[in-house]
Amino acid sequence: MNTANAQHGDDYVPPSTAQPFPRIELRFGHPSRGYDPGEWVTVEYCIEGLNGERPRALERSALWYTEGKGEEDLGVHSFERFATAETIDRVVPEGTFAIQLPTSPLSYEGVIVKIRWCIRLRVYFESGRDHVSEHVFNVGRVPPSILP
Repeated sequence: MNTANAQHGDDYVPPSTAQPFPRIELRFGHPSRGYDPGEWVTVEYCIEGLNGERPRALERSALWYTEGKGEEDLGVHSFERFATAETIDRVVPEGTFAIQLPTSPLSYEGVIVKIRWCIRLRVYFESGRDHVSEHVFNVGRVPPSILP
C-alpha cells in the first residue's frame, strides 16, 4: 500500500516538483497583426517566469503552416538560433527582431484548408525541457471562404 495515499486519502496527488513553463508575451508592430506581402514584421517579446532556470538556447522563427484536410504542410521563412551564453544574454529575457515577408503564401481561411503565418519562439533549458510559443498573424487580404 502506498503510504502517501494511506496518510492523505485515495485522492492524494503529491505536489509537482516540475518547474512551471514561462510565459512569452509578444507584441507585433501592427496591433491588428495584418501585413502585406513584402512588408516588414517587427516584433518585441518578453519571456517571464524563468524562475532562475537558465535557458540553453533560444530559437526565433517566422513560418507558415496549413491546417485542414489532407497532409499538413509547413514552410520556415526565417530562423535564428542563439545558443552561446553571450548571444543568449542579448536575447533573453527580452528582445526585438524584424523580418521581411515574402510575396506568398498568403494567409487563407478556407473551408477545407487554412494557411496560417506565425512567429514561433522556442526556449531550451539546461534541464532538458523546452517551451514553444506561437503567435499568429495575417499576410495579405484574402477574404475568408464562405460555404454556398
